[in-house]
Amino acid sequence: MATPAHANGGILSGIRVLDFSRVLAGPYATMTLADFGADVIKIESADGDDTRGWRPPVDAQGISTYYSSVNRNKRSVTLDLRTAEGKAQAQALLATADVVIENFRPGVMTKLGFNFEEAKKINPGIIYCSITGFGSGKGAALAGYDLLVQALGGLMSVTGPQDGGPTKVGVALIDIMTGMNAVQGILLALKARADSDPAQWKGQLIQVDLMTTLLAAMTNQASAALNAGVTPVRLGNAHPSISPYELFDAQDRPLLIAVGNDKQFHTLVHLLGIEHLATDPKFTDNPSRATHREQLRELLEEVLRTQPGAHWVSLLSAEGVPAGLVNTLPEAFDFAHSLELNAVVEIPSSDGQHLFKQVVSPIQIPGRDASYRLAPPSLGEHSENVRWLDDGLADTK
Repeated sequence: MATPAHANGGILSGIRVLDFSRVLAGPYATMTLADFGADVIKIESADGDDTRGWRPPVDAQGISTYYSSVNRNKRSVTLDLRTAEGKAQAQALLATADVVIENFRPGVMTKLGFNFEEAKKINPGIIYCSITGFGSGKGAALAGYDLLVQALGGLMSVTGPQDGGPTKVGVALIDIMTGMNAVQGILLALKARADSDPAQWKGQLIQVDLMTTLLAAMTNQASAALNAGVTPVRLGNAHPSISPYELFDAQDRPLLIAVGNDKQFHTLVHLLGIEHLATDPKFTDNPSRATHREQLRELLEEVLRTQPGAHWVSLLSAEGVPAGLVNTLPEAFDFAHSLELNAVVEIPSSDGQHLFKQVVSPIQIPGRDASYRLAPPSLGEHSENVRWLDDGLADTK
C-alpha cells in the first residue's frame, strides 16, 4: 500500500488551479494536477458538488464514495458567484491563479462573468480550460452526460453481446478520458508559457469536449468507419481484427485468452492438445482465424471446459500465452497487491478520525511521484482559512 506524503514538493508545486468544475471530468483533471503538487482550490456553491449527494454507496462516515474518488488534495471554498461579495472573492482568487478549469454548460460562465475573456481582464496570463459535452457551437444545448455521449458517439453501438442490445461501459469512461485530455491541454499550455517571453504571454484558452474525446478514443473502430466504409458492430467480448482474443468458458468460470500473434496461437493449441489447428487453413494466420472466429471458439471451448479456469491460466501464462480470469473489483485489488503494484493509498481525514482508501495516481515518475497530502475536503472546509481583504486576497500561493 502506498504511503501518503504531506510535504508539497511536486513537479507542479507553485501552480495554483482555480477549480469551478464538478461531478467527474473536471474534478478528475484537477485531482491529477493536485497529486503532483498543484494547489487546487475547489470553488463550490452552498449546495456543493453534485456528487456529494450521489449515494449510496457511502463510506463508514456516510460520505459519498463517488465524491471522494476524485477530490483528494484540494481545498474547498464555498462562494455564491451570483452575489457581489462572492464574485469579488472569486475575482481575488482568480488574480492569484495560474489555471482555471470549468465544466458548466456553455454560456453559464459568461453569465457569471467568469468566461475566458472576463478572466483575462483580471489575470491576463491565465490558462483557462473549458470542458463541455458537445462543444460551444450547435451542440451547446445538449446535456453533457457521459451516458448520452456513449450513445451519440457510437460507443454503445459496439459494446455489448452480439445478440443483445447496445450497452454502456461500466463506468463513466468518457468523463475520465476527457479529464485526462484536459490535463494534457493544461500541461501543454504551461509548457508554452514557460517557453514564452513573460511580456508576450497572453494567456491561453483550452477547449475539451466529451464527444470529440470519445470519437478519438474509438481509434481502430473509427479508422475502419472513415477509411474502409465499415460500420463496426457489437461482437461481445470478441475483437474485430484479432482471434482468439476474447472470453471463453472454462469448467468453473470465464477465462480471458488474448492471442496476439501466430506464435502464441501455436503455443495455445499445443498446450490444449489440438496442435492440428495450427495447420488448418482456416486458422493458419490471424486474418483466417478472425474470419472463422466462431468455429475456432467452439473448438477451443470444447477443451477449455474440461478444466477450471485457474488451471488454464497457470498453464498458458507459464508458456507466454496471455490469459487471465475475470476478476471482481475486490479480486482485482488483491491481484494488483500480489504483483506489488501498491495501487491503494490511505489518506487520513483532516480531523485524523478516519482514513480514506484511494486508488493511487497511475502516473509513476520515480523520485517525483504523486503525493497524497489532503483527504477529500468537506464542503467549505477551507473557506475560513482564506483571509479576504477589501483590496483583494491575502493568501499566499
